[in-house]
Amino acid sequence: MSSNGVILILCTVLNILVSSNSQTVHKRFEYKYSFKPPYLAQKDGSVPFWEYGGNAIASGENVRLAPSLRSQKGAIWTKHPINFDWWEVDVMFKVTGRGRIGADGLAFWYTTQRGDYQGEVFGSSDKWNGLGLIFDSFDNDNKHNNPYIMAVLNDGTKSFDHKSDGMNQLLSGCLRDFRNKPFPTRARIEYYMNTLTVYFHNGLTNNEADYELCFRAENVMLPRGGYFGLSAATGGLADDHDVIHLLTSSLHSTQQAGGPQISSDEQQKLSQEYQQYQQKLEQQKEEYRKEHPDEANKDEFDDWFESDGQRELRQIFQSLGHVQDVMRDLHKKVDEVIGKQSNSLSMLTALYSSSQGQPLQPVQPGQVPQMPALPISRQDWDTLATNNQIIINTIAELKGYIIDVSRKSDTLLASGGAGAAASPQLVNEMRDGLNQVKQNVASVAQRLQAAPQVVAQPACPQISCVSTTMLLMVVATQLVIMFFYAMYKERKEAQAKKFF
Repeated sequence: MSSNGVILILCTVLNILVSSNSQTVHKRFEYKYSFKPPYLAQKDGSVPFWEYGGNAIASGENVRLAPSLRSQKGAIWTKHPINFDWWEVDVMFKVTGRGRIGADGLAFWYTTQRGDYQGEVFGSSDKWNGLGLIFDSFDNDNKHNNPYIMAVLNDGTKSFDHKSDGMNQLLSGCLRDFRNKPFPTRARIEYYMNTLTVYFHNGLTNNEADYELCFRAENVMLPRGGYFGLSAATGGLADDHDVIHLLTSSLHSTQQAGGPQISSDEQQKLSQEYQQYQQKLEQQKEEYRKEHPDEANKDEFDDWFESDGQRELRQIFQSLGHVQDVMRDLHKKVDEVIGKQSNSLSMLTALYSSSQGQPLQPVQPGQVPQMPALPISRQDWDTLATNNQIIINTIAELKGYIIDVSRKSDTLLASGGAGAAASPQLVNEMRDGLNQVKQNVASVAQRLQAAPQVVAQPACPQISCVSTTMLLMVVATQLVIMFFYAMYKERKEAQAKKFF
């Protein structure tokens, strides 16, 4: 096969891969599996296309799954199963309470059957078949790892382990605090192509795009045709568990041609329902105007303008949001610096441990290695350097005297018998030189004793230290012994030459 043919085949394969990876995902809002304010609940208290029970309370602004009372449980479920494979759910909720810690938490469900309204697992049934995304706010295992967000899969045969907070059963999760936030917290659950992704909004700002990744899990096989649900429960401690909205969107790829098509009959039915809803809304507006004549005379354009206080409050919130964005960037940079510092400290620790003869201890993941305390401080280092300079200078002086003594000894030995007459003069000179060496050694010892002492520090492990004065005294003693030995040897040789 020619090179042009190979290049053509490679280009074709590359085009196929690029076209397969460039498929976009289309979203379609599913109102039958969603609820949001205003008019979340009807006048009779019902939520369209949803059922709720237990201690749950539905109003026009939210659904309170469990109030802040002890041993309360409640849940809300869709009436019909979903008819699409891939989906995205956006849940906005608030968990508030007066206590420092809360209980027990809420959960989002996707199961083949609707659960109980007062079940054992956060207000729903145990041994479910499907997915349970649990927002656990109470620390049952006392490991200080709550509030926690975790996904738990079940095939309908396993019971949830409350004692360990489900840590041995979870698919994945993240440690996030969702209690008592200034703004509602949000969770976006996406299930597409057997990949489960959960994003979390911490509720510190009102920026709707301020999401962060909680976890992503692949090869997640969920059953088809399940029900969506939300549940919550309280125990000895209690929080208000309010769900503000749940928005569901079906996900479709470009190969699905925009998802399933709607027939003309269904379109007609939907248009009629919309018209009926509009008429019902106009009737409710007329009734409201009759019941509240003062509000009816109010200018409808008043809501279009903001007061000075509202403008100031909005500017403060915007400034706080900007500050939080800057702080987030600073946190990322600080994390990078800490990572580099940890690597440097680990290298220094290994170097110091090897120099001290100690075995290197492995650093646990997430633990910052600590550098052992050095034996001396910076001031001690300066003092030690000064003493070392004094020792170097003294050794240089001693070296000069020793060279002079050695030169004179060599001259005496080379002179032979003729130098015997001059030997007393040389001996006197050498004796004077030794006296000068002794005086220099004594002066060095006095200077070392008068120098600033090093601050007492723990002794080096398994090392016997010798003082500088003792070292100089030993060196001087050895030099004196060598000198007297040389003189003794010289006399013996001179006496032996006299006999001959």
